[in-house]
Amino acid sequence: MNLSKRSVEAATWHGRRGSADYRWDDDLPAFGIRVYPSGRKSFVVSYRAQGRLHFLTLGRFGPMTAQEARTRALETLAAVRRGEDPAGDRLSHRKAPTIADLAERFMREHARLRKKPSSIETDERIWQRHVLPRLARRKVAEVTRDDVYRLHADMAATPYQANRLVAVLSKAFNLAEVWGWRQDGSNPCRHLQRYREEKKERFLSPAELGRLAAALVEAEQAQLEVPAVIAAIRLLILTGCRVAEIVTLRWQEVDFEQRCLKLSDSKTGRKTVYLNTAAIQILAQIDRSDDSPYVIRGAKPESHLADLTRPWFKIRHRAGLDDVRLHDIRHYAEPRIMPSRPVFSFVSR
Repeated sequence: MNLSKRSVEAATWHGRRGSADYRWDDDLPAFGIRVYPSGRKSFVVSYRAQGRLHFLTLGRFGPMTAQEARTRALETLAAVRRGEDPAGDRLSHRKAPTIADLAERFMREHARLRKKPSSIETDERIWQRHVLPRLARRKVAEVTRDDVYRLHADMAATPYQANRLVAVLSKAFNLAEVWGWRQDGSNPCRHLQRYREEKKERFLSPAELGRLAAALVEAEQAQLEVPAVIAAIRLLILTGCRVAEIVTLRWQEVDFEQRCLKLSDSKTGRKTVYLNTAAIQILAQIDRSDDSPYVIRGAKPESHLADLTRPWFKIRHRAGLDDVRLHDIRHYAEPRIMPSRPVFSFVSR
């Protein structure tokens, strides 16, 4: 039969249960249709590659016309004569790693092995919130610079986070080249211009520090927050440490005799933080627990405080400091503004 719109429409299934029913074209014998018991029909092309007979489905009759299928069959057979294996290429494409695969391997083999917990959380958030909802099923080898540009542009309102997204993707695509998932030198993040980031610094005035001190005393006396939260915020004010350095501080890093903290793993590496009298007093008032090595204990045994942001929002609101970040209160402890003894009492009497 000559495969045409009319002949394909007239074809009915004559096979046996579980068998395939093929009809082949007289002019191009490798080109045919497969008829299913349901009446559905698909165009196919058969060829031999590496000693094996392959049947490649070209498309379903209806969405694809007989003439389109014949053209596709001729192109496929021409590729076979060039030594290609279209069916094998299609299978390889289906099995090719996706961006979801890249995210999983990046977190498992790079982030969780080489980064600090806070950075791991940031990377995970970037993948889950911004990358995977848009590109999860895309093949790693097919992502273009325009794809990354659009992700970056959609986050223009938050330039810092937008630039972090590009940094994570750039590293991930570099690793994809190492893993053989992309061609060398094909990183789609190359030449992408980052947004300008303006450093934000907020210094508290003496009056604002007084309001914050009063809000902490009020929260402590009224038991509005757990003691660990109050102690952590006071230590942030008086030591100049970063949030992660305080919430993960261990008792073995506190040296009362030399009046300092000997941090073993800060953002900048090992460092010593010297303490004033108020900071020593706060540390001395914290109850130690045998079931946790942390100064700022969490709710579970062997854990540190997990969330300081939400209680901070409540405390800063009571102090009328809604625009102040936790990071900002570190500035009080900088040497250029650090008094010999605290101007305000951060410890309730």
